[in-house]
Amino acid sequence: MVEKQFTLTDQAGIHARPAAILVNLASKFESEVNIVHREKKVNLKSILGVMSLGIAYGTEFKVNIEGSDEEDAIKEIEKIMHKEGLAE
Repeated sequence: MVEKQFTLTDQAGIHARPAAILVNLASKFESEVNIVHREKKVNLKSILGVMSLGIAYGTEFKVNIEGSDEEDAIKEIEKIMHKEGLAE
């Protein structure tokens, strides 16, 4: 399992558009991909799950991945977070 902590840098938080981008990316991988915020863990392949977390600007959250392509998945997720200006 790989895990990475992020701090949300998007002033609007994780709303529909960035949630959709993350879900679409996570869905490309076979591994189980989860996002954890305030001890609540949801599947990053579920837009409703991601939106239900209500992650706001400046908030820390984790992404953990377990499976055969976990290393590739965490690299791509980190890359999209930076590219979209979502998190550091």
